[in-house]
Amino acid sequence: MAKRTASRWVRFARHHATVAATATSSTAPTVSNLIDGRFVASSATNHVELRNPATQELLGLVPESTSEEFEAAVKSAKDAFIGWSQTPVSMRSRVMFRFLERIQQHRDQLAQLVTLEQGKTLADAHGDVFRGMEVVEQACTVGNHLLGDALAGVAKGIDTVSYRQPLGVCAGIAPFNFPAMIPLWMFPLATACGNTFVLKPSEKDPGATMLLADLALDAGLPPGVLNVVHGTADTVNRMCDHPEIKAVSFVGSNKAGEHIYKRAAQTGKRVQCNMGAKNHAIVLPDAAPEQAANAIVGAAFGAAGQRCMAISAVIFVGDRNTVLEKIKDKASKLNINGGMEAEADLGPVISADAKQRIEKIVSNSIANGANCILDGRNVAVSGYPRGNFVGPTILTQVKTTMECYQEEIFGPVLVCLEVESLDEAIQLVNQNKWANGTSIFTTSGSAARKFQSEIDVGQVGINVPIPVPLPFFSFTGWRGSFWGESNFYGKAGVTFYTRVKTVTSQWQESDIPTTVRPQGLSGVGVK
Repeated sequence: MAKRTASRWVRFARHHATVAATATSSTAPTVSNLIDGRFVASSATNHVELRNPATQELLGLVPESTSEEFEAAVKSAKDAFIGWSQTPVSMRSRVMFRFLERIQQHRDQLAQLVTLEQGKTLADAHGDVFRGMEVVEQACTVGNHLLGDALAGVAKGIDTVSYRQPLGVCAGIAPFNFPAMIPLWMFPLATACGNTFVLKPSEKDPGATMLLADLALDAGLPPGVLNVVHGTADTVNRMCDHPEIKAVSFVGSNKAGEHIYKRAAQTGKRVQCNMGAKNHAIVLPDAAPEQAANAIVGAAFGAAGQRCMAISAVIFVGDRNTVLEKIKDKASKLNINGGMEAEADLGPVISADAKQRIEKIVSNSIANGANCILDGRNVAVSGYPRGNFVGPTILTQVKTTMECYQEEIFGPVLVCLEVESLDEAIQLVNQNKWANGTSIFTTSGSAARKFQSEIDVGQVGINVPIPVPLPFFSFTGWRGSFWGESNFYGKAGVTFYTRVKTVTSQWQESDIPTTVRPQGLSGVGVK
């Protein structure tokens, strides 16, 4: 059955590859919404073009769904909530186990869709899918996190018990940079907790989400438990405003996230917003040069730098020459390609606008005194003359007032700063408005301990470049990188998608009925 239902989106992916070269807005396929268990065409008159970032070829059209379609999705989720929330947690977990199996069976197709629409390499796309699967694994065992608390005899004859219940209809707004992983951060855990869900994937790469939705239906998720509605700002605002939606999850930019948080919170919703970052790597003089260089190159330039946990700034404490030269040498040898090639190390950025913005920030910073020791602007990639390519770029002599440091570049650009001491490095990181992640490279345990204790950042790596924890922990960005109630996945994720009900009951011993034992047969009416 999995093969039969999922074939719709497998065919869609193949259709991309076969018709893209000649597609026009009148011939390109239009992505459907998922409402009440059915994939339905939108009646929208406005669409967003879905393009391959390596070639600019038109892959499809993404509808700006109408308000009526959004209302239908929310109504479907509301109607499904009663039955789904009363489904035993063991049965909900079994659906998640089957869903995990379906993802495993179709991980190649999912990765191909990610690469086709988003541009990251197939290796990175497989990682995108795999990290999402890890959160589904947590959803499979959600019962462990739904356990409540109880205390007998809080007073004479009085017991108290508290337990977690789902919220109702929840909503998710996903970004373009992880089109498989981020939706899997959201709806599997939310629905495993007993909620229903309305999801808006990125309009720039919705294909992986649609295949995941199809696989979830095939795994046994009832109609209405998951709905997918496409769109841009209007759809986002409807999610923030709708009275039946109880919680909103968002991953994306600060501009969008802060708007969503304020607008949704005004209506009493729970909100979690993972937003921008400027993740620093601190390199101490005693760091192992080869290990540090390999780690920083992978974390800075992998996925073309389009990761909220990418290392985008490196702070050298004292001597920098050895490690920096190794970083430059390794980065200059990275293979830039369309993404599907096995040898590709990084692919294009998501759009022509993104490419233009990245290159403009680099140019402005050079004009203001930064030194470009590796320039990826105007890179030419054989076979892809129209691709949105930016090569690995390294800027030195960077000041904290420069645009390349002040902005989240979201591209393969590494900015380098220099300080004289670990204390200065810690102060510099703590003054930055973002606090998603940071790393230190050192062979000194005492230096590492000082760093992890004094740094004001939510996720810390010690000789680990991207310190994202496995899903039995939580994604713990701080300050300007996260606004909201509770963090994503792990125990915090379950807390976000549930609320606690506490019941106190009293039963007096005097209320126990007294039973009088019959005396012989006379007790049953025999004389």
